[in-house]
Amino acid sequence: MPVELEVVGIRIELPANQPIVLLKAVYQPRFLPIWIGSGEANAIGIAQRGLEPPRPLSHNLMADIIAAYDDELKEVVITGREQHIYYAELRTENGKAISARPSDALALALIADCPVYTTEELIEEAGIEAPEADEEEVAQFREFLDHVSPEDFEGEAGQS
Repeated sequence: MPVELEVVGIRIELPANQPIVLLKAVYQPRFLPIWIGSGEANAIGIAQRGLEPPRPLSHNLMADIIAAYDDELKEVVITGREQHIYYAELRTENGKAISARPSDALALALIADCPVYTTEELIEEAGIEAPEADEEEVAQFREFLDHVSPEDFEGEAGQS
């Protein structure tokens, strides 16, 4: 049974300054953290805020290409993990399945406003228990997300 995920946001792992995209299971108290590169963190941050760049960025371009072929992104699925490498699939309305890095797939999902899923096995194997929500911490994290800028992620090395 698929597990629906929501993109909570980008966090920075210290001391390495490595961006992490934090996903939360919608109906379970579990998080799925995925280490990503700074460029992808930037793209996810822009898409999550709903910002429209003056010229299409790569992920906007990919969404435009899918639309130009009379298709649309139906869902993104984080399909698995081998060691520390995660895998994802873009699934379109016309039945196409396209292999993708999770970071790229998540940016596209945010742009296309489509759901993100994973497997029950992956959320159990790689997910972490979500602590009880501390209202003050949640407010502080949302404040951080509202004020972090794409420039905060420039110059970082990483992969996804």
